[in-house]
Amino acid sequence: MKAIIVTFDSLNRHLLPPYGCDWTVAPNFRRLAARTITFDRAYVGSMPCMPARLEMHTGRYNFLHRSWGPLAPYDDSMPEILKNSGVYTHLVSDHYHYWEDGGATYHNRYSTWDFCRGQEGDTRIGQVREPDIPRCVIGQRGSHWRNDWVNRQFMRREEDQPQPRTFAAGMDFIRRNATEDRWLLHLETFDPHEPFFSQQKYKDLYPHDYDVAKSGHFDWPPYNFVRETPEQAAHGRYEYAALLSMCDEYLGRVLDLMDELDLWKDTMLIVNADHGFLLGEHGCWAKCWCRWFEEHAHMPLFIWDHRCGLAGQRRSALVQTIDLAPTILEYFGLPLPPDMQGKPLRETIARDEPVREAGLFGQFGMQVNVTDGQYVYMRAPARQDNQPLYDYTLMPTHMRSFFTVEELRGVTLAAPFSFTKGCPLLKIPSTKIGAGGWFDQTLYQNWLYDLQADPRQERPIQDARIEARMIELLCGLMKANDAPVEQFERLGLG
Repeated sequence: MKAIIVTFDSLNRHLLPPYGCDWTVAPNFRRLAARTITFDRAYVGSMPCMPARLEMHTGRYNFLHRSWGPLAPYDDSMPEILKNSGVYTHLVSDHYHYWEDGGATYHNRYSTWDFCRGQEGDTRIGQVREPDIPRCVIGQRGSHWRNDWVNRQFMRREEDQPQPRTFAAGMDFIRRNATEDRWLLHLETFDPHEPFFSQQKYKDLYPHDYDVAKSGHFDWPPYNFVRETPEQAAHGRYEYAALLSMCDEYLGRVLDLMDELDLWKDTMLIVNADHGFLLGEHGCWAKCWCRWFEEHAHMPLFIWDHRCGLAGQRRSALVQTIDLAPTILEYFGLPLPPDMQGKPLRETIARDEPVREAGLFGQFGMQVNVTDGQYVYMRAPARQDNQPLYDYTLMPTHMRSFFTVEELRGVTLAAPFSFTKGCPLLKIPSTKIGAGGWFDQTLYQNWLYDLQADPRQERPIQDARIEARMIELLCGLMKANDAPVEQFERLGLG
């Protein structure tokens, strides 16, 4: 019994051929779908990057209680449970957020781990001299932008990029341990997260007229509305597609290795993403500052379970990121901790057994969203000051920093929640909404969509009966998550 999880960051379901896209070059995702079960209603829960990974460990939502942050002492970590039960676990990743203040407790939950540096603004290379930065569509954006251009100087060849090095390290682990039993490999890459940096051979898959000297370099969209020219915006999408094709190439190498070593007979394979990314849909780029649309929250998910041996089929059951940890624990024959909310997917994989009526998704301090697979309801803050809102944690760090002294001056001690194993928590006042203080005002409106009639969420509906049902589902799931009482007040729900 072995298992491999391959996780991509910001991988858009709607741009993959198995989900109906006809213009991206991704033959290995087609091949993956032929060898696995493809899930048509897979949704994220807590977003973005580290909140999603917290769900992969703990099997429960976290965005109603806390923002981006580390695993806490009371959190159940699936890799650590496996490790403590005699299953060897190994992480290989280039996702540099693991090694910042807000993610620093995840990697040591594994038996061993490997890290390939250099993605985005990773502070990898010490260089005092300013790097050579071409004229870019949106100009320079501080130290994060600078670090990326320093890093790119050391990635002239494809094999020097973090993704190829990550997959090489993961495949080395597979080869070295293919004949061993009871291990889990979590192989994940930051790609195709922005910036969309890939080699020319992948760009050549998408020929188009674009003069970089005239129109500017553009492979890192802003977290904002689309304000670029149509030519610039189209070029940005092609740059994403090129990086997606690079992801497809390295996914194919894992599939090749599974074929070569005949791992299909005794190895579970899960391929997923933490969330998606807007590439101009809804007039927006990126995530976090705007509503969490289908392009963000409706994720790709493929699973091969050799115990049932079914492949090339699709499943319509509503599943979520919180189901991955329970699925892995059940696969290795281990009991689920009582605090896990997700469900093992063994019977869903085998015969499309439903595991839930509805699911929550969202980001701390923003709208709280609920879907039943047909409808999506986005519940907004009731007040323009987005209050009351508190961050509950024992690990007071943001993405790249500690909570400030000013933030911590308002701290009180909160009683334990049902999942904190008797630990009281710091209750920290928060005014957070959107990314970096910038947000779309539509976050202060409620929205209801019928995905069956309007899969692109272009035509919101007004239906009091359906809205009342979705509010009932929303409140029920929030209560089951032991949501802080003030979250109901913040959303105008009591």
